[in-house]
Amino acid sequence: MTQGPVHLEVAVGYALPRKGIPAATSFRKWVAAALNGRIREADLAIRLVGAREGRALNRHYRGKDYATNVLSFPAELPEGLPKGVTLPLLGDLVLCAPVVAREAKEQGKPLAAHYAHLIVHGCLHLLGWDHEDPREAEAMEQLEREILAGLGLPDPYRED
Repeated sequence: MTQGPVHLEVAVGYALPRKGIPAATSFRKWVAAALNGRIREADLAIRLVGAREGRALNRHYRGKDYATNVLSFPAELPEGLPKGVTLPLLGDLVLCAPVVAREAKEQGKPLAAHYAHLIVHGCLHLLGWDHEDPREAEAMEQLEREILAGLGLPDPYRED
């Protein structure tokens, strides 16, 4: 595990009105918590989109014709970099604001807590975590719980 502070460059873009969406500083704080101790340096972009763009992206990249809450796009480093040259590109996260808001309401969760969970979840995907296998899913969920608890947020998987 990597120790020390994480140097982050996080760009947050809003493709819809910001009303009801957390501030960029919150997104940066959640990214920092997700990456702390796991990576030293990272550049990533977060884009908040509406349902139409969210659906189009999910259809194009995953073959699923609906808007989903978060999409993770790990960075692909360009070929031909000189040996030993590394870039801190981690990838991109796309969050569909209407889906996130709907899910938070349906699940009785504070909106900010749901955004925090999805940022943590998406960042772990960018680091290579997955949840296709049940054992991997359980390990990923436990890590999400620990990160969110460190932020003072409740277990996102607990059903009340």
